[in-house]
Parts: sequence; structure tokens; C-alpha cells
Amino acid sequence: QVRLVESGGGPVQPGGSMRLSCAISGRTAGYNSIGWFRQTPDKTREGVAHIDIASGRTYYDDSAKGRFTISQDTAKKTVYLQIDTLKPEDTAMYTCAAGILNVWARRTADQALDPRNYNNWGQGTQVTVSS
Repeated sequence: QVRLVESGGGPVQPGGSMRLSCAISGRTAGYNSIGWFRQTPDKTREGVAHIDIASGRTYYDDSAKGRFTISQDTAKKTVYLQIDTLKPEDTAMYTCAAGILNVWARRTADQALDPRNYNNWGQGTQVTVSS
């Protein structure tokens, strides 16, 4: 079993930055990928960033490119999501998830960001961008 705990969310003004953390515990063999997803009450969950744990390869949704950066600290078993130049439309519940993706899925952005490929989820951290 893999357990994930997010932190770092909260209120922020437009144009600000925020770093979300995803602390991972449990069986390392239980995942090879970590994804960050976000969801608002009126939208379906969408993948924003993915990292392949072994290779460090990353994928981003088009909405996240240029402003979001996913990274990992393997010693701390923590994955981060840095979000810069925050916009009101970034307001959402951000959740990290762990999954075992096959080679093809880990090399395909659509698959790497598909929440159906992940089976361990954290509780999420709310990010609210407002002036």
C-alpha cells in the first residue's frame, strides 16, 4: 500500500507562486509514476503534471506548461509541484497520485496524465487564487 499526503496549499494572490508537496510512504515497488491532478466542483479531474520516478521524465498538460514544474526528492520520497504566476483559474483541489504505468503510458503524455492509470490517491490540498 502506498500512502500520499499533500501539503502547501492555501490562499494566494494572482501572480504569486506556490509549492505543493506530496509526501510518499509505503512500498516503493507499488508505484513508478507520480501525477498531480486538480479538480474544481464543476469540472472533472484533470492531470497537470507527471513524473517518472526512475527516469525523471516529466509531462505537463498544455494549461500547465511554462508555469508548473514537477520535481522529486528521492531521499525524502517527496514530489513537488511548483506553480508560478498563479491565475484565478488555477483555483482547485490539487491531489497527487501514485501508479504503476507501463512503458508506453510513461512515454505518452495523454496516458501519463490520465487519472484512470493511478490507483493510490492523497486527500488533496486546496489552492485558492484570489485578490
